[in-house]
Amino acid sequence: MKNIVVCMKQVLDPEMPLSLFKIDTEARRAIPPRATPPVLSPFDENALEAALRIKDTQEVTITVISLGKKLTRAVVSSALAAGADRLVLLQDKVFDEFNTLLTSKALAAAIRKLGDAHLILCGLQAADTNNGQVGTRIAGILNIPCITAARKVEFDGDVLRIEKTLSDGYEVLETPPPALVTVTG
Repeated sequence: MKNIVVCMKQVLDPEMPLSLFKIDTEARRAIPPRATPPVLSPFDENALEAALRIKDTQEVTITVISLGKKLTRAVVSSALAAGADRLVLLQDKVFDEFNTLLTSKALAAAIRKLGDAHLILCGLQAADTNNGQVGTRIAGILNIPCITAARKVEFDGDVLRIEKTLSDGYEVLETPPPALVTVTG
C-alpha cells in the first residue's frame, strides 16, 4: 500500500473582511479579531483533495500533518472527516516563533519519523502569508524530487505522473516515489 502525507496549515479565514482587523501603529502590525475561528488553508485543502482523488482509484493511506502553536481540533480534524486516515499534530507554543525554514525542518522530521512516504502533498502556498517555500524546503531537506504547481497527481504503477500547470497549458512529468508535489487545485 502507498502512503501519502498531506501538510495542512491552520490559518485565519482569508475571506474575513479587512475591516475587522485593528492596527497596532507602534508594533506596525495588524491585529486580527479574537472571535474569528480559524480554517484550514484553502491551498492545503487542494492538496488533500488531490490525495483523496488518488484514494478513490487505489488503496492508499493518507496521513495529514499540521503544525501550529494553538491548533483547533475541530478545524484540523476536518481532514479526517473528509477521508484522511490519520492526523498528526505538532503543537507547541514555540511554533509561534517559527519561520518557513524551521517549519520545514519540523515537518520534514515528522515525515521522516512516519517513514515510507511515497508522496508528500502541500498546497502551492500558505493562505495567510502567500509564502510558497515550505513544500520546496521539505523536499530539499528530505532530498527528494519536488514538482510545483500541479493540477493533477496520480500513481501509474510505481511511477508518479503529475500534470504541472504552465502559463500556456500544462506539461506531464513522471518521477519515481518518493516525491513532494505542491498542488494548485
